[in-house]
Amino acid sequence: MAAILVIEDDLTFSRILEGFLVKHGYSVETSHRGKDGLKAFAARTFDVVLLDYRLPDSNGLDILFEIKKASQHTPVVIMTGFSDIRTAVKAIKDGAHEYITKPVNPEELLMIVKQALKKEKKPAVAGTAGAASDTNDFVEGKSQASRQLHEYIRLVAPTDMSVIIEGESGTGKENVARTIHRKSQRAKQPFVAVDCGALSKELAASELFGHVKGAFTSAVMDKTGQFEAAHGGTLFLDEVGNLSYEVQVKLLRAIQERIVTPVGSNREIRVDVRIITATNDDLTESVRNSHFREDLYHRLNEFKMKVPALRERNADLDEFLDFFRGAANQELGRNVTGFDDEVLRIFHLYDWPGNLRELKNVVKRAVLLTTGNTVDITALPVEMMSAIKNPSTSPGAQAAPVYDLKVLQEVQEREMIVKTLQEARYNKSKAARILNIDRKTLYLKMEKYGIE
Repeated sequence: MAAILVIEDDLTFSRILEGFLVKHGYSVETSHRGKDGLKAFAARTFDVVLLDYRLPDSNGLDILFEIKKASQHTPVVIMTGFSDIRTAVKAIKDGAHEYITKPVNPEELLMIVKQALKKEKKPAVAGTAGAASDTNDFVEGKSQASRQLHEYIRLVAPTDMSVIIEGESGTGKENVARTIHRKSQRAKQPFVAVDCGALSKELAASELFGHVKGAFTSAVMDKTGQFEAAHGGTLFLDEVGNLSYEVQVKLLRAIQERIVTPVGSNREIRVDVRIITATNDDLTESVRNSHFREDLYHRLNEFKMKVPALRERNADLDEFLDFFRGAANQELGRNVTGFDDEVLRIFHLYDWPGNLRELKNVVKRAVLLTTGNTVDITALPVEMMSAIKNPSTSPGAQAAPVYDLKVLQEVQEREMIVKTLQEARYNKSKAARILNIDRKTLYLKMEKYGIE
């Protein structure tokens, strides 16, 4: 039975979450303050952590940092209001597995928990090796920015040059790295990805270069480092700017001399790897601030490219939508055939601060909530409607409708009440408990929305 830790200060909501998850076969422990959650996490092993972003005694990102420091492989799902979406994106960068917006949809929560458990069961999270055929699903796009990106990929892939991939969080930098590997002469050899942002200062050297048994307290057996695992292939270092200065020194030596030394050993291991790095920070600024070694930067920067933000690739949006819809259909066993015109207008007007990762999540959620063949606005996070503006003031241009946010909220509320009543088999007391309202309020809302 998988164990889940819920860190949530809303007592009623945490009880609802606990009941829902227990009903689906999970062991659940709840904490209502960040410090109590960390104590609970230290006391036993959990498979997944559901973490509220806003806690009375701490910030959710601070708790995320402490959890990742203690156990980098434990998936943490951030629960947040839609207005905090940019913070949620930062949480992903800082090591969160996923985020979910409130009010939480039960089916969406269950889907994310199951995905987190699948990830937690994988043998390696910080670094995973795979053949080049692992990723054949890269959407190229037709925008000018996309064409430039793929021209750079075409030029640099056949070479053995080190590449820095820049871009905002969620733009698909790892997919770009995998595409470079797939088109390279090393394509039949391993591709190993290491999330440097998820590595603690103490474990980074061990993860990259390996260690021998007894090298430190938790080193109970020899460990092969990711450099050695990637021998002959490509090593992708994501968020390389997060590595400590000491590890940067060792990384520079490994790249220059093609030799690594496991922690606690004097044995030198020769390695042949191509280095691709990624960052959403400005490494040149980090060099100026003495946070990143200049000599290492120049070793890594044989070729640099930038992955454009989704808002810069509006011409590619429909292609991405179709791709993510197809992927969600396959994963969720649905047959959603498209999006109605209103939804497409919203998507084209929204600025997508979370880029492709956010688009993928929104599409998957919409497919999950769509009962028919076409996604309509009731399947979208309602706060997205506030981004709608008239897209053009030119003569003859067809203006997009301006939606009343309150009306849309009521549409979604009605849908939620109907679905909850169906799940509760029209037991109104049970439905009211699930919805976290009293029976009188439920009756009033049923009358308001004409629910029989």
